[in-house]
Amino acid sequence: MVATEEYARKGCQMRYRATFIAGFAAGFIVGARAGRERYEQIKAASRKVAENPAVRKTAQAASQKAVQLGQAAGDKAASRAPKLAETAKTSAGKVRAQVDRLPGRHAADRGAESAADQEPTTVNGSRPH
Repeated sequence: MVATEEYARKGCQMRYRATFIAGFAAGFIVGARAGRERYEQIKAASRKVAENPAVRKTAQAASQKAVQLGQAAGDKAASRAPKLAETAKTSAGKVRAQVDRLPGRHAADRGAESAADQEPTTVNGSRPH
């Protein structure tokens, strides 16, 4: 039952891929046949739209709104950063305490050796070469 569902799903994915490739090929061929003249027509129409005063006004308003939203987001992030840093410190301390409780993490767990008599270790506990 599971194999049949998986096969159907893969078949569906392949169908979507084939449809996409066929559409892309058809668009490419039609576009190539349209040629330079149609390209120039599309380019002129898009330039006319871009130069329209109403479009320019709307684009400028959208740009100003984006700047305002960006500033508001930056202010909000800056106000929350200290609390986030404190939370990270607290969480790191809790994790460190849990790791320190693991067997073999302290000199007392290693027997009579003192901390000064031990070989140096790296952060992950392995010995350097």
